[in-house]
Amino acid sequence: MAYFKKSPWIIHYDATSCNGCDIEVLAALTPLYDVERFGIINTGNPKHADIFLVTGAVNEQNKMVVKNIYDQMPEPKAVIAVGICACSGGIFRECYNVLGGPDSVIPVDIYVPGCAARPEAIIDGVVQALGILEKKHLARKEARKQHDRIAAN
Repeated sequence: MAYFKKSPWIIHYDATSCNGCDIEVLAALTPLYDVERFGIINTGNPKHADIFLVTGAVNEQNKMVVKNIYDQMPEPKAVIAVGICACSGGIFRECYNVLGGPDSVIPVDIYVPGCAARPEAIIDGVVQALGILEKKHLARKEARKQHDRIAAN
C-alpha cells in the first residue's frame, strides 16, 4: 500500500449488538491473531481513523451517532459492517425501531458476515479495506489533477 505513510487506524462502534462480534473484534487485537502486525491501530477518535468498523444493527437512537462518526472521519475512509446484524439487521431485523445495518445510514464498503464473525474474517475485511482506501486515494488524486487541468484552462 504505497499511499499509507502511517499505519491505518480503525474506530470501532457497537451499534446495537449482542456483543458477540465485539468480543471477536477484541480477539483480533490479542497476540493470538495480532491485527497490529498489519500496522492496524484501534483509536477512539474518528478524526484520526481511516476505517470505521461497525457491529450490530442501526436503530433510531444511534443512527445519528453512526452518521456523525462517519462524517468526522477524514477522506479517504472505508466502512466495514461486521456480523450479520451489521450486514442485514440480523435477528433484530423485524424489530420496530431497527433500520437495518449501517448501510441504511452511511455507505458500507465491506461486509463481514457471521454470528459472531470470526477474528480471521474481521482481519480479512480490514485488509480488503486497505485496498479500497488505496483505490479511493488514487481516485481522489486523479480527480484533483483533472480539476487542476480544468482550472488552468
